[in-house]
Amino acid sequence: MAEKGADLPTDVSKVTYTDNSKDYKDFEPGEHYLQLSRTEKNLMDLVCSSFDNVIVVYNGANAMELGFVNDYSQIKGVLWCPGTGQSGFKGLGEIMSGAVNPSGKTSDTFAADLTNAPNYNNFGSFTYDNMDEFKGKAFKGADTYPSFVNYTEGIYTGYRFYETAAAEGLIDYKKEVVYPFGYGLSYTSFQQEMGQLTEQDGTISFDVTVTNTGKNPGKDVVEVYYNPPYTNKGIEKAFANLIAFDKTDILKPGDSQTIKISLQAEDMASFDEAVNGCYVLESGDYGISVRSDSHNIIAEQKYHVPETVVYNESAPRTSDKAVAVNQFKDANGDLTYLSRADGFANYEKATAAPKNMSMPEKYKKTFVNNSNYDPAAHNNDSDPMPVTGAKNGIKLADMRGLPFDDPKWEKLLDQLTVSEMDALTAIGGYQTSEAKSVNKVGTVDCDGPASINNNFTGTGSIGFPSAVMIASTWNHDIAEAFGEKIGKMADEMKVSGWYAPAMNIHRCAFAGRNFEYYSEDGVLSGQMAAKAVAGAEKHGVYAYIKHFALNDQETNRLNMLCTWSNEQAIREIYLKPFEIAVKEGHAKAVMSSFNYIGTVYSGANNTLLNTVLRDEWGFQGFVLTDYFGGYGFQNADQEIRNGNDAMLVAYDTETNHVKDKTSATSLNAMRKSSKNIMYTVVNSRAYEGNNANVSLLMWQIAAIIIDVILAAGIIILEIRIIKNYKKRLEKEGMTE
Repeated sequence: MAEKGADLPTDVSKVTYTDNSKDYKDFEPGEHYLQLSRTEKNLMDLVCSSFDNVIVVYNGANAMELGFVNDYSQIKGVLWCPGTGQSGFKGLGEIMSGAVNPSGKTSDTFAADLTNAPNYNNFGSFTYDNMDEFKGKAFKGADTYPSFVNYTEGIYTGYRFYETAAAEGLIDYKKEVVYPFGYGLSYTSFQQEMGQLTEQDGTISFDVTVTNTGKNPGKDVVEVYYNPPYTNKGIEKAFANLIAFDKTDILKPGDSQTIKISLQAEDMASFDEAVNGCYVLESGDYGISVRSDSHNIIAEQKYHVPETVVYNESAPRTSDKAVAVNQFKDANGDLTYLSRADGFANYEKATAAPKNMSMPEKYKKTFVNNSNYDPAAHNNDSDPMPVTGAKNGIKLADMRGLPFDDPKWEKLLDQLTVSEMDALTAIGGYQTSEAKSVNKVGTVDCDGPASINNNFTGTGSIGFPSAVMIASTWNHDIAEAFGEKIGKMADEMKVSGWYAPAMNIHRCAFAGRNFEYYSEDGVLSGQMAAKAVAGAEKHGVYAYIKHFALNDQETNRLNMLCTWSNEQAIREIYLKPFEIAVKEGHAKAVMSSFNYIGTVYSGANNTLLNTVLRDEWGFQGFVLTDYFGGYGFQNADQEIRNGNDAMLVAYDTETNHVKDKTSATSLNAMRKSSKNIMYTVVNSRAYEGNNANVSLLMWQIAAIIIDVILAAGIIILEIRIIKNYKKRLEKEGMTE
């Protein structure tokens, strides 16, 4: 399967990002959007009856159902062209003509029949029938009701399911998979030779020598997978797991390049939620292989683990600041999850559509939204009242480059007033608010994901290919170049924050925002995102990695969507790209997601935003909500107390301001959030050179002018009303 994988176009022009909140599963009864329509089928019949050699071009970011390819002998190839940007179609023509040699690989599995996927019955709209008392209101007045989605396939998403199910004999791989994950053709041929594994202090290394054995120049991708030892009814493990990848330079015919691969043995550990409650590297032989895609092995060697390693409190993984242990037990939902045991014996039961639409009472008791959240119930009388409004003479600029835990921060924070902390946390939409007591300037943040556009001024950057296209290059350098170009343009636009990259998982091919996310695989997604974050950071632009986390469908995302999953899948699949972006990309900003994890809203989830993100991964920065429309479950009091620092809204709403501004608990939470925001801002382009000394931006000036005009109009209207009222009283003889 050939697809666009050349360097980023240099002449792309402005595109406008459109928020897409609709999934693509349902079309008509028995049909869906990702299969051939009747018209498309007729066209395919016509073309294939008229020509002996047919190339199909699929221009879409979602992995289309491609079973029809096997029905036509005339189809000689398929070219995937997902989201090219403004001028990327030039590359399509060059590939079709043979002027450019494609070198990309699929970022998703292309299945013959998407309705056979293990997630198919548990993707879409499921609304609880016993939660009416929690009904909410969206900012436009629409009612919202608690809903749910069950991730009962567990860790067996995408290629991990297909490869494991084939190994266990559950499926006929050739019938179910048309093009594997990581698959791609070229106009030349390559040979990959795997060198001998070596290991030192938990680091496994080896070389892969890639030789162009064909007649045309081209690039190739080295894909490294591991196959862990599996014990029946033991810890769930997939048969194939991507762990590393790299891409060659352009190789001329006969030329070779040696790619050095390095990976950590601890990264092959599985999360054992049932017994040890932490990551475990079980003893046995681990097959480490170089593959042309997730299914086809080029070479494989065994890495032997003599004794089981348990990464518990006494011996956490080296990449963790604090040990990763069971934290999401309550998100399990007591569901039946797909298991490899006895050859996926529970497949039918685990993947069936939900029959019970009621939330169990034990979970209902823990469900929280705006109707039952009381900040006073979460106050701690022993919390000390923080100092506010002090005159210590420290400016935020003085903090640039100082460690997050430098004692000077406390003196700075003492200077903040309550109203400043309130503004910093409440008004965080497309900006961070100013704080005059510490000379903090207001900054501008803008939307992505494939460009950077100012919603206030209408100024936008050039547009780049979609995340799916970038992931399909399997090229770290391109991902970083993308982020760097975004960062450069943002700096020129005086923009400090970029609402991207997005890295939720392509759990299901029908998800409406798959174009914005990279892949079905967390490692590929995480590596691409980490490089994009690092690229933007070169120009001092902080990238908001989003949507954190498990925001993998659009249906009901504003309807208190309770996402149920087991902890192993949460950590190994859905948190993985964010973990990589924090640990390797050093992300300084995060956008939380709309959905709930279990019965806790992600934007107010202490476990997610503090225990995992900050304590385990070492994140230092601030967390912003997704768009703050209220929706019956967003409120600032709950969020700032649980690790979400700012509300993505540029105006006052019913719940974006902290209501409890008198308790020490609440004020300390506001203080902590203010520090998180300011730490990110002061270490960004906003405080490079003379950037912090700029005057108001045009959109800010315009907003002030509008406010003044409105205020003047209101005053004039009030004066008229008073005059008319007095005249009426005089006429009625009621004045003194």
